[in-house]
Amino acid sequence: MKDQKTISEWQKSVDAWIKEFGVRYFSELTNTAILMEEVGELARLMARTYGDQSFKESELNKDLAEEMADILWVLMCLANQTGVDLNQALLKNLEKKTTRDANRHKNNPKL
Repeated sequence: MKDQKTISEWQKSVDAWIKEFGVRYFSELTNTAILMEEVGELARLMARTYGDQSFKESELNKDLAEEMADILWVLMCLANQTGVDLNQALLKNLEKKTTRDANRHKNNPKL
């Protein structure tokens, strides 16, 4: 499935889905808690896939892409609820990092 959308367009798709199927958004506080839960699920999968922990039998069918998409979904819900255009926010953040960190990592002997 190749659906090439901007992040702003994906935010609109999430909003349309919520309005059609989800009845309404959960509260911002509830969605923040759900976001933390989803990040925890990704962390657990990363620890078992790339770290030293072993999988429990119930975790064997977890999908890394699906866990990341769950995080994006809830983040887009929160952005929609709070009036944040993630597309613009990412552009601004990249510009900030580029200006602030132009030589920082190149000069880091640890890297």
